[in-house]
Amino acid sequence: MQKLNEWLVIINPNAGRRKGKRDWGEISGWLNHFKFRYKAVFTEFPRHAIDLTRHYIENGYTRIIVIGGDGTMNEVVNGIFHQQRYKTTEITLGMITVGTGNDWGRMFGIPTKYEQAIRVLMQNKTFVQDAGIVQYKKDGTSENRYFVNIAGLGFDAEVVRKSNRLKEKGKGGPLLYLINILSSLINYKFVNAVISVDGMDFENEILSMNVGICKFNGGGMIQVPDAVPDDGLFDLTVINRMSKPAILRSLKRLYDGTINQHPKVDSFTGKSIRVESDDRIMLETDGESLGHTPLEFNIIPKSVKIITGLLYS
Repeated sequence: MQKLNEWLVIINPNAGRRKGKRDWGEISGWLNHFKFRYKAVFTEFPRHAIDLTRHYIENGYTRIIVIGGDGTMNEVVNGIFHQQRYKTTEITLGMITVGTGNDWGRMFGIPTKYEQAIRVLMQNKTFVQDAGIVQYKKDGTSENRYFVNIAGLGFDAEVVRKSNRLKEKGKGGPLLYLINILSSLINYKFVNAVISVDGMDFENEILSMNVGICKFNGGGMIQVPDAVPDDGLFDLTVINRMSKPAILRSLKRLYDGTINQHPKVDSFTGKSIRVESDDRIMLETDGESLGHTPLEFNIIPKSVKIITGLLYS
């Protein structure tokens, strides 16, 4: 039976150092205050939101509210792509952010105050953004993952891995992410990579790469400052080998949107990106640690309908 007037609310109780669980009473109070009709379900383990999303969409739900962080949003998007009942753009996706980074929400002007975020949902101002799919290796097999914000490779993925381990212990936040950047830099080795963008190949020793649909990651860093979420293109930022003192001097560029102006940084746009290396280059998407090279990214233009707090033409 199609649930035309009812929202599916997916809550990650562990998001934001368990803010999802701690603040659910307040959030549900506001949803009730504004007379939302909804079914609430809680995730119980990693990747559970993928299964929940797929199951409930196939049972007729077409409007979803994510209560969590970027990783929860990523799982819900993967559930949307894995269901077979509706076109992906027939699902409307909104968010109430309770994560530690909330970079996807930052891109689309989702307020951090719960009442204001729910008012954005009520306005139902929709926007259809691009998504990406990446194929990667893990435990000797090929796997795929959809994403809607940013994929990070190399050093970026190592910082995310450390940050996720601390999240599991109840620690997190943008400051801790910056501390992890500094601590990871001590022992990190540059790796040689062959990168192909729409069939154009180049090779270099790299520190880090970001493949972006949106602009923000790491709790407010702007590593792909020119990304446009519905232009049908990835924005690729490649940070090439440089001395560690030079990296430290340039850290502010990660936050002020000038990273692409650095002489050791290359930027590209393209629909398809491939990354190969004799060394393993690790991967994260939307803050979730995944696998490693070889990697192949492909854009899926205008494929996810979201509720935005900003004006997009």
